[in-house]
Parts: sequence; structure tokens; C-alpha cells
Amino acid sequence: MYAVSFYDADPDARPEDFQRIVEAYPRHRAYLDDFARSGDVLMIGTFGEPATQGSMAVFRSREAAERFVTGDPFVTEGLVYRHRIQDWDPLVFAPS
Repeated sequence: MYAVSFYDADPDARPEDFQRIVEAYPRHRAYLDDFARSGDVLMIGTFGEPATQGSMAVFRSREAAERFVTGDPFVTEGLVYRHRIQDWDPLVFAPS
């Protein structure tokens, strides 16, 4: 069972709110790079327009997703409007 975390964008965000995210990004990226060394995050990225559509990440377990979210500077600095983690049981196809 995998886990997917979603970070939702604030629908009422102003440009200066997004600027705070831009300024915090280096801390978020350093945290992500360090976390990725564990192998517990498989994929992470933004949707088409991150300021309005948010982002998601796929983790090997719920525990890993919870651990990531708990320490992510975007969350700890109050820059994420809302986040949630959902368990995911995908059907995986072997490469042909």
C-alpha cells in the first residue's frame, strides 16, 4: 500500500502569499532532497498551475508520508492551505 499526499492551494491567496512560498522553496527542496535519500518518496510535483492547483507526492507508506509532511518547511511555516494523505492501492503493470 502506497500513500499520496496532497497540498491544496489557498483559493484566496494573494500574489504576496505565493511569494512567501517562493522564498521558502530552497528550504523545502533541501528537506525533500534529504528525505528522498531514504527511498520513501517515489514521485513529487506540482499540478499545472501550482499557485491554484497545488501539488502531490507518492510515498512508499503512510508512515513515510506523515513523516515528510510533519517536517516539510512548507507545512511547518504555515504555507500550505490544506494537506491530506490518502492510502493508495494501485494496479501496477510491468513494462512490456
